[in-house]
Amino acid sequence: MQLDFAARELTIKLVYYGPALSGKTTNLQVLHELSTDETKGRLMTLETRDDRTLFFDLLPLTFKSDRDFSVRLKLYTVPGQVIHASTRKLVLQGADGVAFIADSQVSETRNNAASFKDLKENLREQGIELGRMPLVIQFNKQDLPTARSELEIIAQAQRGKEPVFCASAVQHRGVIETFVGLLFLTWQSLDKTHGLSSKVGLDRDKFFRDITNRFRGKRPLLELLQSAHTAQGRELSKELSP
Repeated sequence: MQLDFAARELTIKLVYYGPALSGKTTNLQVLHELSTDETKGRLMTLETRDDRTLFFDLLPLTFKSDRDFSVRLKLYTVPGQVIHASTRKLVLQGADGVAFIADSQVSETRNNAASFKDLKENLREQGIELGRMPLVIQFNKQDLPTARSELEIIAQAQRGKEPVFCASAVQHRGVIETFVGLLFLTWQSLDKTHGLSSKVGLDRDKFFRDITNRFRGKRPLLELLQSAHTAQGRELSKELSP
């Protein structure tokens, strides 16, 4: 997190992590496509010949607080290929929250596990335990016939505490839910640690209602958060229940 009182700007960094070709870049492309023009910046990508992200994607989204603070969200992806381990460490530095994008295909189980272990180790090198980092998990590619069923994923999710979202990024399903769930957890963590609500004059509920209105479809925040599996995911929606 970066808080610049002179420029009246708060910057929050969110990183999309996961194995190669799990759909991290597709998530950002869909967010960019579905967000309003006044919200989004330019989506910057760098890809190799085989259409894999080489370094990172950066998608800036900007919102305003009641005190005229600009809240700038920077979304990055990391390259999933093993040979780009040093780049993943670099992009992960300074992250305020992480979305782990897993591939739902049964054949990708080992790659998912290896990438999750890599995330844990890279955070530890930065002196951060995984449990202290705001984290959501997305099981992408639910549209494929070789994907694990949603029931299997839900059963697996009950063994962990992180909110889990089922998704098909190419069909625009589960993408906004994952983003909003991650941002909600991240905001909770930063507000608890740094008192952001009072410092930048940002009412949480109003801020998140504004965010959901910046995407096509304008689905209610509570509906988005209720799509998360696991106990922590249910707690997210409970905080907004009347």
